[in-house]
Amino acid sequence: MTQHEKGWLPTAPRKSATFDDYSLSEIRRAATTGIYDIRGGGSKRRLPNFDDLLLLGASMSRYPLEGYRERCGTDVTLGTRFAKKPLKLSIPITIAGMSFGSLSANAKEALGRGASLAGTSTTTGDGGMTPEERGQSKFLVYQYLPSRYGMNPDDLRKADAIEIVVGQGAKPGGGGMLLGQKISDRVAEMRQLPKGIDQRSACRHPDWTGADDLEIKINELREMTDWEKPIYLKVGASRPYYDVALSVKSGADVVVLDGMQGGTAATQEVFIEHVGIPLLSAIRPAVEALQDLGMHRKVQLIVSGGIRNGADVAKALALGADAVAIGTAALVALGDNDPKWEAEYQKLGSTTGAYDDWHEGRDPAGITTQTTELTRRLDPVTAGRRLANFLKVMTLEAQTLARACGKNHLHNLEPEDLTALTIEAAAMARVPLAGTNWVPGANTF
Repeated sequence: MTQHEKGWLPTAPRKSATFDDYSLSEIRRAATTGIYDIRGGGSKRRLPNFDDLLLLGASMSRYPLEGYRERCGTDVTLGTRFAKKPLKLSIPITIAGMSFGSLSANAKEALGRGASLAGTSTTTGDGGMTPEERGQSKFLVYQYLPSRYGMNPDDLRKADAIEIVVGQGAKPGGGGMLLGQKISDRVAEMRQLPKGIDQRSACRHPDWTGADDLEIKINELREMTDWEKPIYLKVGASRPYYDVALSVKSGADVVVLDGMQGGTAATQEVFIEHVGIPLLSAIRPAVEALQDLGMHRKVQLIVSGGIRNGADVAKALALGADAVAIGTAALVALGDNDPKWEAEYQKLGSTTGAYDDWHEGRDPAGITTQTTELTRRLDPVTAGRRLANFLKVMTLEAQTLARACGKNHLHNLEPEDLTALTIEAAAMARVPLAGTNWVPGANTF
């Protein structure tokens, strides 16, 4: 007798929340290949972020500024602690480190052009400095990584600042990765590596093991550059209070704090999704470390990892950052993952907006590739203008929000201007839950 004949109504099949379709596909892939999955981009899971915060615009108890008549400053100076020549930027939005190797030479040139038009800085990334990038960047930060790939003392002196990379948000505690298909003749020459062979960079620097050693290294770099260049220290968000405090102890002029939403050229999927903490949860402990040491605003804090628009900028600065850095958003502004290339992304087994093809070296947009016929698709002049437009809009958005809060400079935004929509965001950002004066873990209703 069938269920229908017995009068039973069959229930709909129910899939597991734990063993969802993606988890099952990953099990099958691992069982078939015997290797872990590698991809580019940042974390794709839903994480607490700046959308979970709202700005409190002025009403009766606060006085807003008139956008057409009253100024709202956006300038920021980075490296005021020790450097003879700190960076004086027009906007508090910088371009994060992305290497020549992970990106094409045209993309690196476009980043320099766009940043210069906007009055801000760009960063070399691993693998050294290209002439195109230096030639088009008004302010160029030179990354000094554990790999030492492309490291050149002359290029250090040509840079406007030096960023010592301890880790990045996508993989704190892990080294870099660049697959062989992206190691062209030029990349191989710059990095002094064999062409076409997968490369990994170390997860830690070979010549120091702690803050005391790092202080010596920083002083060596200062002497090498006649104490002119600001020295940044970049850390992946993991234990932000202690990492920032030790960065200050080591003598850094600027600390760069990268949350787990920050992207990477390539690494293990398990690293991207399961190591590090969201940027929202990292800013306040970092600021508190600076405040406890009496160094807030004296040592500047740049935050990165998932910054998308002017609202994100305003909220990050309200939490105490001095500036932000963008990576993925900058690549999208150049033309990465544009829907016009959807058919070609499909051929790669990807789709527009997935950002998981970066490591393959076959980017149809000509950005994350070293293949000549693809890199020619990206016009660095046009792409640079697109980036400059995006930076301009982000800045205008942040200014609009700051004026609404009654602030005549972006750096006058403060935690008091924020409220949280979720208990998690309230606890992480240490601002009240909307409609209450309750900061979870800090006080009562």
